[in-house]
Amino acid sequence: MASGQERILRRRIRGIESTKKITRAMELISASQIVRAQQRISQSRPYVEEMNETLWITAEDATEPTRLLGVPQDAGRVLVVAVVSDRGLCGAYNVNVLRTAERRMREGQDAGREYTLVTVGKKAQSFFRFRNRAIDRSFEKMTERPTFEDARRVAREVTEPFMNGDVDLVEVVSTRFRSAGVQTVEVRQLLPLVPPEERQGEDAAEPTPTGGFYDFEPRSDDLLVFLAPLVVEAALFLALLEASASEHTARQRAMSAATENANELGKTLRREMNRVRQEAITTEILEIASGAEALRNAASVSHGFDLDSINDYEERNA
Repeated sequence: MASGQERILRRRIRGIESTKKITRAMELISASQIVRAQQRISQSRPYVEEMNETLWITAEDATEPTRLLGVPQDAGRVLVVAVVSDRGLCGAYNVNVLRTAERRMREGQDAGREYTLVTVGKKAQSFFRFRNRAIDRSFEKMTERPTFEDARRVAREVTEPFMNGDVDLVEVVSTRFRSAGVQTVEVRQLLPLVPPEERQGEDAAEPTPTGGFYDFEPRSDDLLVFLAPLVVEAALFLALLEASASEHTARQRAMSAATENANELGKTLRREMNRVRQEAITTEILEIASGAEALRNAASVSHGFDLDSINDYEERNA
């Protein structure tokens, strides 16, 4: 009985050790990818900032009213882009984004809005399918290491409905990477483009370009229509990069916690196995002692000796 229990514990310990090797390897891989993701974010920010500056310089010179700029007061049709990962094992990273998007759409529907859903990442499909919410377009295999072409594909899917007048507002729900220790889920307006003076939070720090002389060819109103989709592509690319860095950071923390838990569980099981082994040894010693005592009793009975007399003799000659 004890040997069988010890065998089971040994098997569990071997399984935990194998799992710990996997989680430790995934932790190291994610840690190395965080550095690359941070470098890509820092390298992409100047391009995004210059695109925004060019756009708002052009917008200042434009004379015709356009629905590409501003914050709509009454948006009846909204397109939501939810950016999550293709894989799990990253803690609450996916759930936080998906619940935020679901809550946003549910509150909007209560207010009478119509929603179109576009997802980036495989994990969003099962989440919204379970809640009976239709996904109009889904993108996969681009969250691990996103490229600008990936952002262009998503931007094309969300820009055309807005330019055609099918939706009034485009929002993106993703994780903003602020540092290796801080990542927050944010809902950002993608279209119409938000003027710098109306931005909130971290984006509000971007200054409004002023001064200088610019000559536009073609005219600024036509150029604005050309630049807006490019700015959306750049904004989506930066959002994908930040989401990727946040995913690797969340996975590194989750795998680190899993490795620590495996260590603690292994220690607990080893103590249990040692206790079972000690109980088995104690039982065997008791069985040997009991057998020896039984043999002595049997020998004394078979030879007609009085056991008490034998004991007295042994004590006198001890």
